[in-house]
Amino acid sequence: MTGTPSHRTSEPSGTPLRVGLVGYGLAGSVFHAPLIAATDGLVLDTVVTANEERRDRARAEFPDVAFAASPQELWERADYLDLAVIASPNRTHVPIATAALEAGLPVVVDKPIAGTAAEARGLAALAEERGLLLSVFQNRRWDNDFRTLSRLIADGELGEVQRFESRFERWRPRPKGGWRESGDPQEIGGLLYDLGSHVVDQALVLFGPAVRVYAESDVRRPGAAADDDTFIAITHANGVRSHLYVSATAAQLGPRFRVLGRSAGYVKYGLDPQEADLRAGVRPAAAGRAWGEEPEELWGRIGSGESPLTGGGTPVRSLPGDYPAYYAAVADALRGKGDNPVTAFQAAAALDVLEAARRSAREGVTVSLPA
Repeated sequence: MTGTPSHRTSEPSGTPLRVGLVGYGLAGSVFHAPLIAATDGLVLDTVVTANEERRDRARAEFPDVAFAASPQELWERADYLDLAVIASPNRTHVPIATAALEAGLPVVVDKPIAGTAAEARGLAALAEERGLLLSVFQNRRWDNDFRTLSRLIADGELGEVQRFESRFERWRPRPKGGWRESGDPQEIGGLLYDLGSHVVDQALVLFGPAVRVYAESDVRRPGAAADDDTFIAITHANGVRSHLYVSATAAQLGPRFRVLGRSAGYVKYGLDPQEADLRAGVRPAAAGRAWGEEPEELWGRIGSGESPLTGGGTPVRSLPGDYPAYYAAVADALRGKGDNPVTAFQAAAALDVLEAARRSAREGVTVSLPA
Protein backbone atom coordinates (compact mmCIF):
# COMPACT_ATOMS: atom_id res chain seq x y z
CA MET A 1 0.00 0.00 0.00
CA THR A 2 1.07 3.60 -0.39
CA GLY A 3 0.99 6.33 2.22
CA THR A 4 -2.66 6.03 3.18
CA PRO A 5 -3.58 8.96 5.47
CA SER A 6 -4.20 7.98 9.06
CA HIS A 7 -6.84 9.35 11.38
CA ARG A 8 -4.34 12.02 12.53
CA THR A 9 -3.54 13.69 9.22
CA SER A 10 -6.10 16.40 9.90
CA GLU A 11 -3.94 17.79 12.70
CA PRO A 12 -1.89 20.94 11.94
CA SER A 13 1.41 20.06 10.28
CA GLY A 14 3.31 21.73 13.12
CA THR A 15 1.72 19.46 15.75
CA PRO A 16 4.00 16.51 16.54
CA LEU A 17 2.51 13.07 16.02
CA ARG A 18 2.50 11.05 19.25
CA VAL A 19 4.17 7.62 19.11
CA GLY A 20 3.61 4.64 21.39
CA LEU A 21 6.58 2.21 21.33
CA VAL A 22 5.94 -1.41 22.29
CA GLY A 23 9.14 -2.98 23.58
CA TYR A 24 12.39 -1.51 24.89
CA GLY A 25 14.89 -4.30 24.29
CA LEU A 26 17.58 -4.11 21.61
CA ALA A 27 15.30 -3.00 18.78
CA GLY A 28 13.29 -0.53 20.82
CA SER A 29 16.12 1.11 22.75
CA VAL A 30 18.90 1.12 20.13
CA PHE A 31 16.98 1.75 16.91
CA HIS A 32 13.38 2.88 17.25
CA ALA A 33 13.35 5.22 20.26
CA PRO A 34 16.40 7.29 19.22
CA LEU A 35 15.26 7.56 15.59
CA ILE A 36 11.69 8.52 16.56
CA ALA A 37 13.02 11.18 18.92
CA ALA A 38 15.32 12.52 16.18
CA THR A 39 12.49 12.94 13.65
CA ASP A 40 10.85 16.32 13.16
CA GLY A 41 7.11 15.89 13.49
CA LEU A 42 7.25 12.85 15.77
CA VAL A 43 7.44 12.66 19.56
CA LEU A 44 8.10 9.55 21.65
CA ASP A 45 5.11 9.69 23.95
CA THR A 46 4.83 6.26 25.60
CA VAL A 47 7.05 3.20 26.00
CA VAL A 48 5.44 -0.14 26.76
CA THR A 49 7.59 -2.18 29.13
CA ALA A 50 7.01 -3.56 32.60
CA ASN A 51 10.75 -4.01 33.17
CA GLU A 52 11.95 -1.43 35.72
CA GLU A 53 15.57 -1.45 34.51
CA ARG A 54 14.42 -0.72 30.97
CA ARG A 55 12.12 2.02 32.24
CA ASP A 56 15.08 3.61 34.03
CA ARG A 57 17.15 3.52 30.84
CA ALA A 58 14.34 5.04 28.78
CA ARG A 59 13.66 7.74 31.38
CA ALA A 60 17.36 8.68 31.50
CA GLU A 61 17.37 9.50 27.78
CA PHE A 62 13.76 10.65 27.36
CA PRO A 63 12.75 12.32 30.64
CA ASP A 64 9.25 13.23 29.44
CA VAL A 65 8.26 9.76 28.22
CA ALA A 66 5.28 7.99 29.77
CA PHE A 67 5.11 4.26 30.43
CA ALA A 68 2.59 1.49 30.02
CA ALA A 69 2.82 -2.04 31.34
CA SER A 70 1.02 -3.68 28.42
CA PRO A 71 -0.01 -2.90 24.84
CA GLN A 72 -3.64 -2.93 25.94
CA GLU A 73 -2.98 0.32 27.81
CA LEU A 74 -2.03 1.90 24.47
CA TRP A 75 -5.18 0.70 22.74
CA GLU A 76 -7.23 2.30 25.51
CA ARG A 77 -5.58 5.62 24.55
CA ALA A 78 -5.74 5.10 20.80
CA ASP A 79 -7.64 8.36 20.23
CA TYR A 80 -4.74 10.26 21.81
CA LEU A 81 -1.90 8.50 19.96
CA ASP A 82 -1.00 8.74 16.27
CA LEU A 83 1.29 5.76 15.67
CA ALA A 84 2.13 2.43 17.31
CA VAL A 85 5.63 1.01 16.80
CA ILE A 86 6.04 -2.73 17.45
CA ALA A 87 9.58 -3.58 18.59
CA SER A 88 8.71 -6.59 20.73
CA PRO A 89 9.92 -10.20 20.13
CA ASN A 90 9.17 -11.62 16.68
CA ARG A 91 6.46 -14.05 17.83
CA THR A 92 4.38 -11.10 19.10
CA HIS A 93 4.50 -8.98 15.93
CA VAL A 94 1.34 -10.31 14.31
CA PRO A 95 -0.98 -10.31 17.35
CA ILE A 96 0.17 -6.90 18.59
CA ALA A 97 0.06 -5.30 15.14
CA THR A 98 -3.42 -6.77 14.62
CA ALA A 99 -4.63 -5.32 17.91
CA ALA A 100 -3.14 -1.91 17.08
CA LEU A 101 -4.84 -1.78 13.69
CA GLU A 102 -8.14 -2.91 15.19
CA ALA A 103 -7.79 -0.09 17.73
CA GLY A 104 -7.48 2.35 14.84
CA LEU A 105 -3.77 3.09 15.04
CA PRO A 106 -1.29 3.26 12.15
CA VAL A 107 1.56 0.81 12.75
CA VAL A 108 5.29 0.38 12.19
CA VAL A 109 6.51 -3.20 12.77
CA ASP A 110 10.12 -4.22 13.18
CA LYS A 111 11.32 -6.86 10.73
CA PRO A 112 10.37 -9.60 10.20
CA ILE A 113 6.78 -8.41 10.21
CA ALA A 114 5.58 -12.02 10.59
CA GLY A 115 6.65 -15.64 10.42
CA THR A 116 4.91 -16.26 7.10
CA ALA A 117 4.07 -14.31 3.98
CA ALA A 118 0.39 -15.22 4.45
CA GLU A 119 0.36 -13.54 7.87
CA ALA A 120 2.05 -10.44 6.42
CA ARG A 121 -0.52 -10.20 3.64
CA GLY A 122 -3.30 -10.67 6.19
CA LEU A 123 -2.01 -7.68 8.16
CA ALA A 124 -1.72 -5.67 4.94
CA ALA A 125 -5.34 -6.46 4.08
CA LEU A 126 -6.50 -5.42 7.55
CA ALA A 127 -4.59 -2.12 7.27
CA GLU A 128 -6.13 -1.40 3.87
CA GLU A 129 -9.59 -2.26 5.18
CA ARG A 130 -9.12 0.20 8.07
CA GLY A 131 -7.47 2.87 5.91
CA LEU A 132 -4.36 2.85 8.10
CA LEU A 133 -0.66 2.95 7.36
CA LEU A 134 1.24 -0.28 8.01
CA SER A 135 4.99 0.00 7.49
CA VAL A 136 7.90 -2.37 8.11
CA PHE A 137 11.22 -1.21 9.60
CA GLN A 138 13.71 -2.39 6.97
CA ASN A 139 16.33 0.12 8.08
CA ARG A 140 19.16 -1.34 6.01
CA ARG A 141 17.69 0.12 2.85
CA TRP A 142 19.32 3.26 4.29
CA ASP A 143 22.78 1.75 4.91
CA ASN A 144 25.60 3.74 3.35
CA ASP A 145 26.79 0.83 1.19
CA PHE A 146 23.31 0.00 -0.09
CA ARG A 147 22.58 3.63 -0.92
CA THR A 148 25.92 3.86 -2.76
CA LEU A 149 25.35 0.64 -4.70
CA SER A 150 21.82 1.71 -5.64
CA ARG A 151 23.23 4.92 -7.12
CA LEU A 152 25.97 3.09 -9.04
CA ILE A 153 23.41 0.74 -10.59
CA ALA A 154 20.98 3.54 -11.40
CA ASP A 155 23.78 5.53 -13.08
CA GLY A 156 24.86 2.52 -15.18
CA GLU A 157 28.35 2.49 -13.67
CA LEU A 158 28.48 -1.32 -13.58
CA GLY A 159 26.63 -2.05 -16.79
CA GLU A 160 24.10 -4.87 -16.70
CA VAL A 161 24.47 -6.58 -13.32
CA GLN A 162 24.93 -10.34 -13.52
CA ARG A 163 25.75 -11.41 -9.97
CA PHE A 164 25.15 -9.82 -6.59
CA GLU A 165 27.04 -11.13 -3.55
CA SER A 166 25.97 -9.83 -0.16
CA ARG A 167 27.40 -10.88 3.20
CA PHE A 168 26.23 -10.01 6.68
CA GLU A 169 28.77 -11.92 8.71
CA ARG A 170 29.87 -11.81 12.33
CA TRP A 171 32.28 -13.70 14.55
CA ARG A 172 30.29 -14.77 17.60
CA PRO A 173 31.58 -18.26 18.45
CA ARG A 174 29.52 -18.49 21.65
CA PRO A 175 25.72 -18.23 21.57
CA LYS A 176 24.32 -15.39 23.67
CA GLY A 177 21.01 -17.12 24.29
CA GLY A 178 17.61 -15.44 24.33
CA TRP A 179 14.70 -15.77 21.95
CA ARG A 180 16.73 -14.69 18.90
CA GLU A 181 18.77 -17.90 19.19
CA SER A 182 15.92 -20.13 20.28
CA GLY A 183 15.17 -23.30 18.35
CA ASP A 184 11.45 -22.98 19.06
CA PRO A 185 9.75 -22.27 15.70
CA GLN A 186 7.21 -20.07 17.47
CA GLU A 187 9.98 -17.60 18.36
CA ILE A 188 10.93 -17.02 14.67
CA GLY A 189 14.58 -16.91 15.70
CA GLY A 190 17.78 -17.77 13.84
CA LEU A 191 19.79 -15.81 11.30
CA LEU A 192 17.60 -16.75 8.31
CA TYR A 193 14.79 -14.54 9.61
CA ASP A 194 17.04 -12.04 11.40
CA LEU A 195 19.88 -10.93 9.14
CA GLY A 196 18.32 -12.83 6.25
CA SER A 197 15.38 -10.41 6.33
CA HIS A 198 17.83 -7.62 5.51
CA VAL A 199 19.89 -9.22 2.75
CA VAL A 200 16.84 -10.67 0.98
CA ASP A 201 14.98 -7.36 1.16
CA GLN A 202 17.97 -5.53 -0.32
CA ALA A 203 18.30 -8.05 -3.16
CA LEU A 204 14.61 -7.75 -4.07
CA VAL A 205 14.73 -3.94 -3.97
CA LEU A 206 17.73 -3.90 -6.31
CA PHE A 207 16.83 -6.68 -8.74
CA GLY A 208 13.13 -7.43 -8.45
CA PRO A 209 11.12 -10.60 -7.90
CA ALA A 210 12.66 -14.00 -7.20
CA VAL A 211 11.69 -17.01 -9.31
CA ARG A 212 13.99 -19.68 -7.81
CA VAL A 213 15.54 -20.10 -4.36
CA TYR A 214 18.19 -22.51 -3.10
CA ALA A 215 19.57 -22.44 0.46
CA GLU A 216 21.93 -24.16 2.88
CA SER A 217 21.31 -23.59 6.58
CA ASP A 218 23.31 -24.99 9.48
CA VAL A 219 23.60 -24.86 13.26
CA ARG A 220 27.38 -24.70 13.73
CA ARG A 221 28.10 -23.52 17.28
CA PRO A 222 28.06 -25.91 20.24
CA GLY A 223 24.99 -25.16 22.32
CA ALA A 224 23.23 -23.24 19.55
CA ALA A 225 19.62 -24.16 18.78
CA ALA A 226 18.83 -22.00 15.72
CA ASP A 227 20.54 -21.55 12.36
CA ASP A 228 23.72 -19.52 12.65
CA ASP A 229 25.34 -20.06 9.23
CA THR A 230 23.10 -19.77 6.18
CA PHE A 231 23.53 -19.27 2.42
CA ILE A 232 20.72 -18.25 0.06
CA ALA A 233 20.90 -18.25 -3.74
CA ILE A 234 18.19 -16.32 -5.58
CA THR A 235 17.52 -16.29 -9.29
CA HIS A 236 15.60 -13.12 -10.11
CA ALA A 237 13.02 -12.85 -12.88
CA ASN A 238 15.40 -10.55 -14.79
CA GLY A 239 18.20 -13.15 -14.72
CA VAL A 240 20.37 -11.62 -12.00
CA ARG A 241 21.68 -14.12 -9.47
CA SER A 242 21.99 -13.07 -5.83
CA HIS A 243 24.27 -15.03 -3.48
CA LEU A 244 23.51 -14.06 0.11
CA TYR A 245 25.43 -15.11 3.23
CA VAL A 246 24.47 -14.58 6.88
CA SER A 247 26.64 -16.03 9.60
CA ALA A 248 27.67 -15.76 13.23
CA THR A 249 30.60 -18.13 12.66
CA ALA A 250 32.77 -16.19 10.20
CA ALA A 251 36.29 -16.08 11.65
CA GLN A 252 37.36 -14.06 8.59
CA LEU A 253 34.81 -11.64 7.19
CA GLY A 254 34.20 -11.45 3.47
CA PRO A 255 33.22 -8.32 1.54
CA ARG A 256 29.88 -6.80 2.47
CA PHE A 257 29.12 -6.49 -1.26
CA ARG A 258 30.71 -7.87 -4.42
CA VAL A 259 28.66 -6.89 -7.44
CA LEU A 260 29.66 -8.00 -10.93
CA GLY A 261 28.36 -6.25 -14.03
CA ARG A 262 29.18 -6.39 -17.73
CA SER A 263 31.25 -3.19 -17.51
CA ALA A 264 32.71 -3.21 -14.01
CA GLY A 265 32.52 -4.67 -10.52
CA TYR A 266 32.05 -3.04 -7.13
CA VAL A 267 33.55 -4.42 -3.92
CA LYS A 268 32.82 -2.99 -0.47
CA TYR A 269 34.11 -4.17 2.91
CA GLY A 270 32.87 -3.19 6.35
CA LEU A 271 29.46 -2.45 7.85
CA ASP A 272 27.54 0.80 7.83
CA PRO A 273 28.51 2.75 10.99
CA GLN A 274 25.01 3.71 12.15
CA GLU A 275 24.21 0.66 14.27
CA ALA A 276 27.54 0.86 16.10
CA ASP A 277 26.97 4.56 16.78
CA LEU A 278 23.44 3.99 18.05
CA ARG A 279 24.60 1.16 20.30
CA ALA A 280 27.31 3.46 21.67
CA GLY A 281 24.75 6.14 22.51
CA VAL A 282 25.63 8.47 19.64
CA ARG A 283 22.53 10.20 18.31
CA PRO A 284 21.88 11.71 14.86
CA ALA A 285 21.43 15.26 16.14
CA ALA A 286 24.63 15.19 18.20
CA ALA A 287 27.03 12.97 16.29
CA GLY A 288 29.78 15.60 16.17
CA ARG A 289 30.19 14.81 12.47
CA ALA A 290 27.98 14.11 9.50
CA TRP A 291 25.65 11.27 10.48
CA GLY A 292 26.32 7.99 8.72
CA GLU A 293 29.66 9.03 7.22
CA GLU A 294 32.54 6.56 7.13
CA PRO A 295 36.30 7.13 6.69
CA GLU A 296 37.80 7.05 3.21
CA GLU A 297 39.72 3.82 3.87
CA LEU A 298 36.38 1.98 4.06
CA TRP A 299 35.02 3.24 0.75
CA GLY A 300 34.30 0.59 -1.83
CA ARG A 301 36.12 0.32 -5.15
CA ILE A 302 34.88 0.03 -8.70
CA GLY A 303 36.87 -1.38 -11.60
CA SER A 304 37.47 -4.37 -13.84
CA GLY A 305 40.12 -7.09 -13.84
CA GLU A 306 41.80 -5.82 -10.66
CA SER A 307 41.81 -6.83 -7.00
CA PRO A 308 40.70 -4.14 -4.53
CA LEU A 309 42.88 -5.89 -1.94
CA THR A 310 45.96 -4.75 -3.87
CA GLY A 311 44.67 -1.24 -4.44
CA GLY A 312 43.03 -1.96 -7.78
CA GLY A 313 39.98 -0.15 -8.95
CA THR A 314 38.85 3.38 -8.16
CA PRO A 315 37.59 4.38 -4.71
CA VAL A 316 33.91 5.35 -4.63
CA ARG A 317 32.91 7.77 -1.90
CA SER A 318 30.20 6.14 0.19
CA LEU A 319 26.98 8.05 0.47
CA PRO A 320 26.18 8.66 4.13
CA GLY A 321 23.92 6.17 5.84
CA ASP A 322 20.54 7.65 6.68
CA TYR A 323 18.37 5.65 9.10
CA PRO A 324 16.57 8.86 10.15
CA ALA A 325 15.12 9.02 6.62
CA TYR A 326 12.87 6.05 7.39
CA TYR A 327 10.90 7.73 10.18
CA ALA A 328 10.91 11.04 8.29
CA ALA A 329 9.16 9.19 5.46
CA VAL A 330 6.71 7.60 7.92
CA ALA A 331 5.86 11.03 9.31
CA ASP A 332 5.25 12.35 5.78
CA ALA A 333 3.08 9.34 4.94
CA LEU A 334 0.98 9.83 8.06
CA ARG A 335 0.34 13.42 7.01
CA GLY A 336 -0.51 12.41 3.45
CA LYS A 337 2.64 14.02 2.04
CA GLY A 338 4.44 10.90 0.83
CA ASP A 339 4.36 7.16 0.33
CA ASN A 340 4.84 4.38 2.85
CA PRO A 341 8.63 3.77 2.76
CA VAL A 342 8.33 -0.03 3.21
CA THR A 343 5.00 -1.75 2.65
CA ALA A 344 3.77 -5.00 4.17
CA PHE A 345 3.38 -6.38 0.66
CA GLN A 346 7.11 -5.82 0.04
CA ALA A 347 7.87 -7.55 3.34
CA ALA A 348 5.61 -10.44 2.31
CA ALA A 349 7.62 -10.89 -0.91
CA ALA A 350 10.78 -11.20 1.18
CA LEU A 351 9.03 -13.72 3.43
CA ASP A 352 8.12 -15.76 0.33
CA VAL A 353 11.86 -16.06 -0.28
CA LEU A 354 12.68 -16.84 3.36
CA GLU A 355 10.04 -19.55 3.49
CA ALA A 356 11.36 -21.01 0.24
CA ALA A 357 14.91 -20.89 1.64
CA ARG A 358 13.85 -22.73 4.78
CA ARG A 359 12.18 -25.43 2.71
CA SER A 360 15.16 -25.66 0.35
CA ALA A 361 17.61 -26.11 3.21
CA ARG A 362 15.40 -28.67 4.91
CA GLU A 363 14.65 -30.77 1.81
CA GLY A 364 17.77 -30.15 -0.27
CA VAL A 365 15.80 -28.87 -3.25
CA THR A 366 15.56 -25.73 -5.35
CA VAL A 367 12.19 -24.04 -4.81
CA SER A 368 10.39 -22.23 -7.62
CA LEU A 369 8.26 -19.16 -6.91
CA PRO A 370 5.47 -17.74 -9.08
CA ALA A 371 6.78 -15.18 -11.56
